[in-house]
Amino acid sequence: MSMLHVSSEETLPEDAAGATLVGRAWLPGVEGGPCVVALRDGQLHDITAHAPTTAALLARPDRLDVARRAPGTPLGTLADWLRSTCEHGPDPARRHLLAPCDLQVVKAAGVTFVASMLERVIEEQARGDASRAHAIRESMTAVIGSNLAAVKPGSPEARELKGVLAAQGLWSQYLEVGIGPDAEVFTKATPLSSVGTGVPVGLHPGSDWNNPEPEVVLAVTADGEIVGASLGNDVNLRDFEGRSALLLGKAKDNNASCAIGPFIRLFDAEFTLADVEQAVVTLEVRGEDGFTLAGSSSMARISRSPAEMVGHAMGAHHQYPDGILLFCGTMFAPTDDRGAPGAGFTHHDGDRVAIRSARLGGLVNSVGRSDRLSPWRFGIGALMGNLAARGLLGPAPVTTAELPHDLSLATLPRHA
Repeated sequence: MSMLHVSSEETLPEDAAGATLVGRAWLPGVEGGPCVVALRDGQLHDITAHAPTTAALLARPDRLDVARRAPGTPLGTLADWLRSTCEHGPDPARRHLLAPCDLQVVKAAGVTFVASMLERVIEEQARGDASRAHAIRESMTAVIGSNLAAVKPGSPEARELKGVLAAQGLWSQYLEVGIGPDAEVFTKATPLSSVGTGVPVGLHPGSDWNNPEPEVVLAVTADGEIVGASLGNDVNLRDFEGRSALLLGKAKDNNASCAIGPFIRLFDAEFTLADVEQAVVTLEVRGEDGFTLAGSSSMARISRSPAEMVGHAMGAHHQYPDGILLFCGTMFAPTDDRGAPGAGFTHHDGDRVAIRSARLGGLVNSVGRSDRLSPWRFGIGALMGNLAARGLLGPAPVTTAELPHDLSLATLPRHA
């Protein structure tokens, strides 16, 4: 597998100068470990002393001030960090970028776009056999068309359509969550298991039919407030899930199978949830065999709003004290043949996957097998031990709202 090359230009949003970008980076050495960082003028700044985790940072009402102005240690240019990450990967002896989340559970909403909903139905009908997908796709489209985008999930029209499809033997569990009253929300990854940009993502070694899923990822606090967004690759095993929906956990959660990044862009006056709701996410796959694939998803075509999906994921029925990151789903389900006619798309080792949205930047990963990639060993226990050894755990910090008016943010206490 050839080494990735990721530039600052493809990593940063087009309006990076005005964006508030936060993330995480790994510093090696005896006193090193994961750091919460803010990107300022092309340089990473360590602000861990003000928020030991990104979950803690997002929970602060003054998170924008902390990200923009809190005193922090300069760590070098983004370009240097990208170079080191691509060259060495997630090696604890080398500095590298991490996924921008830590204590948050990573959830995902599925079947939120009509195009991907139909592909899930096709997977189910094909029982995970890629060679059968083409014929099933043609016959299904001939019966139900592709105009389900106009159907509001849970509406009377949706219930009527359900009856029609059931009578024709075409009802599916995927149509149930796609146009029914209850959204599909599952756990994509546990805290700290996600990978960031510039490193490989992993495929289960038993999979022969799989694909990337380029998605917008919402950063949500414990009280359900959406405070920012990032990009994600919800790596998917079509053969596993197609054989049985009960294999969803195995299809979705494997070593390095969840990529998020490059940063979380915090909401402010210039970038809001309304911008996320109109975002276009593009995907480009380039294989070492010369194969190329491109596509895009528009959040404007999603069947449930981001706020509605958050409401399905958390609330009075389920709490997340450290918040969540929520994948919003994708309308992109590649069907281009790669190899035999009618075989459809599947990944090859070494594929370069670039996911981009103009105001969120770019997430770039290569593709490898989960059992051959660096194993995940740094969990919550290791994080707490590391932060304690570095003297970064202490009482909750004072917020700017609690400070006297004559004090600046520069006087914020650092964790002792």
